[in-house]
Amino acid sequence: MNGSGLVRGAAHALKLTWRAGPVEATLYLLMTVAQGVLPAGVALLTKWLIDAIQFSGTERPGSPAYTEPVALVAGIGGLGVLLAVLPYGVDYVRSRLQRSVALLVQHRLYAAVNRMDGLARFEEPEFRDRLRLAQQAATGAPDQVVTSAFGTAQSLLTVASFLGVLVTISPVMTVVTVCAAVPSLFVQVLISRQHADMLWRMSPHSRRQLFYQMLMLDLAAVKETRLFGTGPFLLRRMRDETVAINRAEERIDRGIAARQGPLSAFGALVAAGGLVWMVGAAVRGDFTIGDVSAFIAAVAGVQGAIGGLVFGATEGYRALLLFRHYTDVTDTPADLPVPQHPSALPVLRRGIYLDDVWFRYGDDAPWVLRGVSLAIPCGQALALVGLNGAGKSTLVKLLCRLYDPTKGRILWDGVDIREVPIADLRDRISAVFQDYVAYDLTAAENIGIGDVAHFDDTDRIRAAAEHAGVHDMVTGLPQGYRTLLSRMFMHDEDGDEQVRGVTLSGGQWQRIALARALMRDGRDLLILDEPSAGLDADAEQAIHETLRRYRAGATSLLISHRLGAVRRADRIAVLQDGQVTEQGTHDELLAAGGEYARLFTLQASGYVDAPA
Repeated sequence: MNGSGLVRGAAHALKLTWRAGPVEATLYLLMTVAQGVLPAGVALLTKWLIDAIQFSGTERPGSPAYTEPVALVAGIGGLGVLLAVLPYGVDYVRSRLQRSVALLVQHRLYAAVNRMDGLARFEEPEFRDRLRLAQQAATGAPDQVVTSAFGTAQSLLTVASFLGVLVTISPVMTVVTVCAAVPSLFVQVLISRQHADMLWRMSPHSRRQLFYQMLMLDLAAVKETRLFGTGPFLLRRMRDETVAINRAEERIDRGIAARQGPLSAFGALVAAGGLVWMVGAAVRGDFTIGDVSAFIAAVAGVQGAIGGLVFGATEGYRALLLFRHYTDVTDTPADLPVPQHPSALPVLRRGIYLDDVWFRYGDDAPWVLRGVSLAIPCGQALALVGLNGAGKSTLVKLLCRLYDPTKGRILWDGVDIREVPIADLRDRISAVFQDYVAYDLTAAENIGIGDVAHFDDTDRIRAAAEHAGVHDMVTGLPQGYRTLLSRMFMHDEDGDEQVRGVTLSGGQWQRIALARALMRDGRDLLILDEPSAGLDADAEQAIHETLRRYRAGATSLLISHRLGAVRRADRIAVLQDGQVTEQGTHDELLAAGGEYARLFTLQASGYVDAPA
């Protein structure tokens, strides 16, 4: 990060801090200034007091303070009280400010993530590494930047005020003291840059380390890890990643010890030499005892403040390098183009048409869809069948505009869906995905989250559950719809008793996911991607009968590997190697004797006894 980048990053962090808590930031700044100048004030008043005692009864022109020791003692006491109390005030104000900043920064980070409407960025390893570092930065980097900035300002004020005292005693020793401490600053900045670079290089290792940790703790993975005995294997993999990270950190620590140790020793020798010289000069009568005490305090204060300056600057530099990942994520543009002049999305009356759609997941990736032209007529059910990898799920992602076609277009009653606001498009679609989410929420929340506008509508939630055939199962749970569907957390029942949640079977979760989709009642398009996967034969038959009644007169896309579940669709399309090879009704496709007939016959034969 160059100098201008550092300045922009610091300005951004300070701006966030001011926006999060202007009153606290102002108080923090004022107390920082006070902490910076008060030590030098104490040192100067102490010098005057000692000289006043030493030269009691004598006249020293230009030094009236020598005749007022009581006032000096009172001044030293007052400043001492302030110095004793200020750190607690600073800690309190900083804690309040830290919480406000963390809340604002966290909100902005995840709001930026939510603005990424597509999936492409989340499938980029580099972006995921940057996102992980941005999450890490959001928890502390802005506060660290501000703390370092204020700490640096305080150290600069302390150095300047002590140098003001020191230069009145010995300009030569002032220059020598400063020069002895300056190399530490450059060494620390260099070390901070190396540390930040190390964090970025080690990010893949850290992500894999976290992955292995999650596998060993994840409830869904525990069955396999125990049965297959993969625990030691995962533990070894996690240890290897941790060792790699530790080695990189060890190299940084060795550099710190090798460089900072000699520099600190050099600074201490300079201070000792200066004190010897100062004492010798005082013996000769060139300086007063007050000058010696002020010199000792000033040298210690300057070196301590420069040490604080070095530490604050390097910590701030390190935090800025980490904060860069946060700003990179929050400044990342939308991954899907936003139309300059968006069109209104009409109520679906004619249908959806895929016009020569091509798609691949990267410029060097193979084509997943190759020239697909397909119509989903309004008010009809289109079934899409094909082998794994044929492109069915990709086509669903394109319809939901999680990606845009590489070539071609998708028309909604003649309007290209890229020309309408994404939120408007998705608000008109409901879907059950094959890889549905099992939320660690209550049963009602797991269903209601399908339509957050009606999240608390219990009647709508109950109706969706009944349509999905899951109402009786939910009411039979310990707390009914309020039952927590998770063993990861405890549920606060009636604000008093902590109640443990329950786990569901795969088939039960499938029905909950279906109810979630049915919460979005009245949408123009219903997508059902393997809606009966994981269900037994009776449940599957019941679900499809329910869905047939629910879909009557609605526009829907049904995807299933079980061809018996799609035979009653208005139209069936066969997808092979990213191309539509057949279209027609169930009877028409069987009569054609193509791929659909082959797959249907193959599946049907599994349910018919072979002749003896």
